[in-house]
Amino acid sequence: MSTVFDDRPCQLGEGPLWHPERQQLFWFDIVGKRLMTRTSDEQQSWDFPEHVSAAGWIDRDTLLVASETGLWQFELPTGKKVSVTPLEADNPVTRSNDGRADPWGGFWIGTMGKQAEPGAGSIYRYWRGELRRLVPDVTISNAICFAPDRSCAYFCDTRTRLVMRWDLNAETGWPDGDSTVFLDLRDEGLNPDGAVIDAQGNIWIAQWGVGRVAIYSPEGYFLRAVTFEASHTSCPAFGGADLTTLFCTTAREGLSANEIETQPTNGMTFAHENAGRGRAEHRVIL
Repeated sequence: MSTVFDDRPCQLGEGPLWHPERQQLFWFDIVGKRLMTRTSDEQQSWDFPEHVSAAGWIDRDTLLVASETGLWQFELPTGKKVSVTPLEADNPVTRSNDGRADPWGGFWIGTMGKQAEPGAGSIYRYWRGELRRLVPDVTISNAICFAPDRSCAYFCDTRTRLVMRWDLNAETGWPDGDSTVFLDLRDEGLNPDGAVIDAQGNIWIAQWGVGRVAIYSPEGYFLRAVTFEASHTSCPAFGGADLTTLFCTTAREGLSANEIETQPTNGMTFAHENAGRGRAEHRVIL
């Protein structure tokens, strides 16, 4: 059964990251321009001057944070940030969205229009000092995650309702060939959002608008779903001491005042114990 992990409502909760060294969950309210966390006895947040959306961990005290203008080293004890690389810094239309570290120590990050302008965004990979655009003309970048055996990456443009699979070079992690359709959710009318891979290689995908995270096998078969008391589930993450707790961010964006009043847990961050077994997030190597 899912419970509220943190009761601060986000307008657009996203990017949950379980830090394996700190044993601590971090996440973002993109519209609120803040990074959030909580420990057993304290809620904490950091405010930013621009939209922030996703993170990887560099070391115990340093995150790689994606913002609308760049990737940054962010020091948790001091709040200091240092530029790693610009990210569409000259384009005021776009902001960062979904992102995740890959098994080679790189970081994939998607962008999108602040008003979801069609085709305004892209998906990039940062690795060894190079930021390379991998996928152009993306409307809402999401579902970035990686198979446990390093064989492939997954990603989607939510507007297409197609989740893509892309073979990766075993040595470098750069994509090989063209991506192919892994899941076609158009007939079901489902909107794939953030995603994470479990220890068995199953993909857990938040589905915006239906209050759930759906689990699919590596072959693309639907297995089951975990439901949450919020309409707009946005991104899952495994955490806890044994990586069996499924966390999920949610959003109030797009809901009416009546919908929020009826279900006030919309926008809160949830936890579901013993949901499955995840894998530790990869370290970003700069």
